[in-house]
Amino acid sequence: MKFMLLLNGDETTFNREPEPGAPKMSPEYEAYNEAMKKAGVWVEGNRLKATRHGARVRVRDGKSVVLDGPYADAKEQLGGYYMIDVPTLDEAVSWATRCPAAKFGTIDVRPMFEL
Repeated sequence: MKFMLLLNGDETTFNREPEPGAPKMSPEYEAYNEAMKKAGVWVEGNRLKATRHGARVRVRDGKSVVLDGPYADAKEQLGGYYMIDVPTLDEAVSWATRCPAAKFGTIDVRPMFEL
């Protein structure tokens, strides 16, 4: 079964733009990604750019409303995701607890509908 691990955290630290020339990923995340790949559970994953680079779209009464980021006055924003394929929710939660983002943010673990 596929699960999304949705990484939420304080955008000022969690999703900071890397300095020019700096590694794109910390050694801790590299090790986590490699562990998922070696275990055969990795489907995909990526960071998201900061909310200021995006937009939120709503259609109400036939009219579209586009809001430039940031979207909400929330301390935590969605900063990245992993999609994994594991048999149970318990196993997905186990992978989420090993994610470096769990140390400073929140990870939502959600099963995906198979269409």
